[in-house]
Amino acid sequence: MSKIPAAPEPLSAPVFDSHCHLDIMVGNRQASSGDPVAQAAQAASATVRGILEDARAVGVTRLVTIGYDLASSRWGADTAAAQEGVYAGVAIHPNEAHEATPEALAEIEALARRPEVRAVGETGLDYFRDWASKDDQHASFRAHIEIAKRTGKALVIHDRDAHDDVLKVLAAEGAPDRVVFHSFSGDAELAGKCAEAGYFMSFSGPVTYKNAGYLREAAAVAPLELLLVETDAPYLPPVPHRGRPNAPSLIPLTLRCLAEVKKLPPDDVCEAISANGVTVFGEW
Repeated sequence: MSKIPAAPEPLSAPVFDSHCHLDIMVGNRQASSGDPVAQAAQAASATVRGILEDARAVGVTRLVTIGYDLASSRWGADTAAAQEGVYAGVAIHPNEAHEATPEALAEIEALARRPEVRAVGETGLDYFRDWASKDDQHASFRAHIEIAKRTGKALVIHDRDAHDDVLKVLAAEGAPDRVVFHSFSGDAELAGKCAEAGYFMSFSGPVTYKNAGYLREAAAVAPLELLLVETDAPYLPPVPHRGRPNAPSLIPLTLRCLAEVKKLPPDDVCEAISANGVTVFGEW
């Protein structure tokens, strides 16, 4: 149960994983008893080198490892500096927004200025969990928006049960030039609003789930030039691997689902997403 699933059939065109958590996959963060997915991923004894080799074998040539606190942000930046094809995002997660002190935010900004760091995120709002107050979440989100604008990096958003307020904060603060809704969780209506605003939508494993027709409808609405694909590994594995640790090597399953939704050959979707990656994260 703890092993990372076998890789699917390789893609015939290269693509990248716009959002994963390498540090959790390799056990750099000690999983709590309330995080069985991370526990299972760590039991798989993965290494960064092994994860990258498995990903490249199926056509996933690059990935962005995303921070959610200071420790993971530091680790991601250092790993990206040391590993070809790895880039980083840095931030304080909304569930940890009470930790977004002026000192912590100053360090996030310093990390965001490093060349291997290509995004400020994941930040945003999470109304599903009450680990941080809404006031703290809003203050942290606004601060991260300003950091993204000052550093010229993309803003990667965590939006859980908070669609309207996320859009309102972006409008009120003035969104950065490049905004990504990570693991897009809205319906076709939200996808239309994001498209109108020019926000990128990154789809993960749940778009493959039988009961997630609303996500496939949203993916159909999302313009190809605003589409990204991700794993959020080790979380949110695509069908048929629900309940097991996710990995960048499983991107082909989600990519092929998106291609089916868009009624396009997978190679065309890979090409578009790869181009979008350069737009969002800069030249690789």
